[in-house]
Amino acid sequence: MTTQDALPGERQQTILRLLREHGRVMSAQLAVELQVSEDSIRRDLRELAAQGLCRKVHGGALPATPTFPALAERHEKDHERKRALARIAAAQVLPGELVFLDAGSTNTAIANCLPEHQGIRVVTNAPDIALALMSRPGIEVTLIGGRMDPRIGATVGAQALDAIRALRVDVCFVGTCAVDAEAGIWAVDGEEATLKRALIAASSRCVVVATNDKLGAQASHRIGDVDQIDLLVVEADAPTAQVAAFERRGVALQHAAQH
Repeated sequence: MTTQDALPGERQQTILRLLREHGRVMSAQLAVELQVSEDSIRRDLRELAAQGLCRKVHGGALPATPTFPALAERHEKDHERKRALARIAAAQVLPGELVFLDAGSTNTAIANCLPEHQGIRVVTNAPDIALALMSRPGIEVTLIGGRMDPRIGATVGAQALDAIRALRVDVCFVGTCAVDAEAGIWAVDGEEATLKRALIAASSRCVVVATNDKLGAQASHRIGDVDQIDLLVVEADAPTAQVAAFERRGVALQHAAQH
């Protein structure tokens, strides 16, 4: 069967695959590649957007905004994938450094992978990360205060923001819900995005750890540009086109090991 003969459902699956691989698709290019009219492609994109599978924009489509369930739910998912990412991320911390661990289930996994007895000091706005580190010998922990947001699982607001602005951190691990080579780093909450911008400004190095679903995606509140990322840690099977897009922007990348 040629692409021209493909049923709309099969064609839409191809569009979703290309969207995952490239982070965006253009109607004109899809029409040529799939040998159908642009009207057919636009209809496909409308149907996919109505199902919440993509976001239709002028001339094409972007990935759907990632869902962002409560922290407790995120902790129950993808343990092995997050541990593989966490091992690479934790290896970036040098003895004696001051580290900021932002909220997030992957950052909790990073906390569990930090080496002991190396004089590492950790500042966090996430109580679950502070609790995970309390019993780890040789790691000093500071939990900053502020208004607790149960969905994010961390303190936010003016008090937390003031505490971060008073810091000078060696390396921060910024939790993101979306990162795109062109559009930058994104969060789903405005207060959270403001806090993350202050955290990046207070840090000598910024490490972003991203599962595959976050690559090429965008959300509602922009944190910053990808050139503010000193290292992007991605999964072993991160889409090649996505990886290439970040490399073209000069972003340093490391892949997690196969799990």
